[in-house]
Amino acid sequence: MMLKEERLEYILKKLQTDHKVLQAELSSDLQVSEDTVRRDLESLAQNGQLIKVRGGAIPHSPNPYSFKERIQYHEEDKKHIATKALSFLRNGQTIMLDGGTSTLMLAKLIPANLHLTVITNSVPIVSQLMDHPGIELIFTGGLIGKNSQTSGGMDTIRMLEKLRADICFLGICSLHPVAGVTGLDLGEADVKSVMVESANKAIALATSDKMGTAEPFKVCDITGLDTIITDNPDLPSLKPYINLGIQVI
Repeated sequence: MMLKEERLEYILKKLQTDHKVLQAELSSDLQVSEDTVRRDLESLAQNGQLIKVRGGAIPHSPNPYSFKERIQYHEEDKKHIATKALSFLRNGQTIMLDGGTSTLMLAKLIPANLHLTVITNSVPIVSQLMDHPGIELIFTGGLIGKNSQTSGGMDTIRMLEKLRADICFLGICSLHPVAGVTGLDLGEADVKSVMVESANKAIALATSDKMGTAEPFKVCDITGLDTIITDNPDLPSLKPYINLGIQVI
């Protein structure tokens, strides 16, 4: 019989390979009870090495935490995603852009002849769009988080609750067909959640490495999204989202 340390190593290796583990399968593979597997998963979850879900576990998002760190990652993929997102924009729309690096890329690509109202809690997006000739800017205000470079807290949420948008574009930390849209920070997740509720359509901008991962704080159910725009829409891992009726492009 494997020692506990050997079981934990096996679970992490399988998670890295399969992007998920199931309690029943691990019980069979390791020849231990499901209760033992459950305790092993809880131990790994407490150490921040995975996220427990019903019947098993899934990986954390690969995201570095701070905005400055994230802005350098997958820059070309984000540009590709943002270019596809432009096709959803029309003159006269009101859109919400959250504080993600993919939404910042979208802001950078908005054509000068497009007339929009943009609602955002992102300081870099405000700075990017300040001189855009066709955009009316609404900044949600509130306490500024230095790591995220976004406003948050109850002042931000109250402001968002007074507003309505045609589309909310979300930068994504983690997407999972069961766990939904999740994030690393409770305050940021709360703001994103209100943005989704305040828009007629919610569009996720997500690089493919975010698929099938989860973090502790929930933004919304996966069915709260209308569309997922990603760098590689043909990946087999996207089929569960398509089967739930979400547009994937």
